[in-house]
Amino acid sequence: MEYFAIANAHMSPTDLQRFVRIQNLPEWCASIEKVTTQSAEKGSLSWAGDDHVVHQEIVRNGIHFTLPGSEDVMQWSITAEPQSKNGRVTIHCTINRAELEPEYDEYLLKFVEDWKTGLESGWARIKAELQKKPSVECAPWYG
Repeated sequence: MEYFAIANAHMSPTDLQRFVRIQNLPEWCASIEKVTTQSAEKGSLSWAGDDHVVHQEIVRNGIHFTLPGSEDVMQWSITAEPQSKNGRVTIHCTINRAELEPEYDEYLLKFVEDWKTGLESGWARIKAELQKKPSVECAPWYG
């Protein structure tokens, strides 16, 4: 099954790859309860009352996450659309089941919607934090 959402987040692929990391997933998606461990591109998280191993990889135009040990091999990608699409970010989640219990279908719909909401509000928060930091001017270095 597939689930999509389009966020009006005005984020570039580089923004997604820089700021959306395993360690801060709960800040971007309210459905992710917590990250319990994180090391480089792997970690563990709690979602829908279960603990899962999560992997992250950089892909063209964004990032991709997988839960390789999950029963339904859940995965999701977050990609920035070309500049001509007015800053749209696509959330695409898939699982390898054709039929679902209604409760699980609702979890997945909420998961994708939480990503949409988190990307739209989270990017505004990140931009505000970046504007508070003093700009640093680097002097030329001559060797």
